Amino acid sequence: MRILHTMLRVGDLQRSIGFYTGVLGMTVLRTTDRPEQKYTLAFVGYGDEARHAVLELTYNYGVDRYDLGTGYGHIAIEVPDAAAACSAVREKGGTVTREAGPVKGGATVIAFVQDPDGYKIELIER
Repeated sequence: MRILHTMLRVGDLQRSIGFYTGVLGMTVLRTTDRPEQKYTLAFVGYGDEARHAVLELTYNYGVDRYDLGTGYGHIAIEVPDAAAACSAVREKGGTVTREAGPVKGGATVIAFVQDPDGYKIELIER
């Protein structure tokens, strides 16, 4: 067994695709539009779905905003240098919500950024 994807509901599909591809460097792997059911999907990731877990961005027609609730945590992405990743995100117009530094009580260097819909993404330095 393996994780296939994580689905995020987004308010503006093109804006979200722009963030995940232009700011975080993912690739659009495939899209599906279902006009009769009133939704569009875009799958993005760092590699093909046969080998990598990906994100499914779901746009429901006419819904431009979601309440994230208190149950959602974050998506984690491995990076070689968390501080450099934060700089790159900021240069591309993204939002850094926690600068690179050690995790509380540990030595692992992490940072957090936020996508246009408010989803948190943890950058973990390896």
